[in-house]
Amino acid sequence: MIFIICSIFVIIIFMEKGRVHLRVRGFVQGVFFRASTRDMACGLGLTGWVRNMPDGSVEAVFEGTEDMLKIAVAWCHKGPPGARVSNIDENWLGYTGEFSDFEVKYGFG
Repeated sequence: MIFIICSIFVIIIFMEKGRVHLRVRGFVQGVFFRASTRDMACGLGLTGWVRNMPDGSVEAVFEGTEDMLKIAVAWCHKGPPGARVSNIDENWLGYTGEFSDFEVKYGFG
């Protein structure tokens, strides 16, 4: 039993972490995109933030394991029911660890 616990611990330690910055375009405001993104990110154990932009897009930054980041990006390509995503700009970056949770930001600054 101890061996299994240690093996799982080792796997978690060596999982590659990263960061991805997204700009999601389409019909993505007024359809609970931010709240749904927060719920999805929290469920995946990701940290970061999401906010509406003045041009009608949604911007998000996620940090966590690369596997979970890929799931989050795939989810953002569809979004919540009612959203119609037309394009996503993805910028993959190095992990910084600057976030302690995932939040919805208000305002554009």
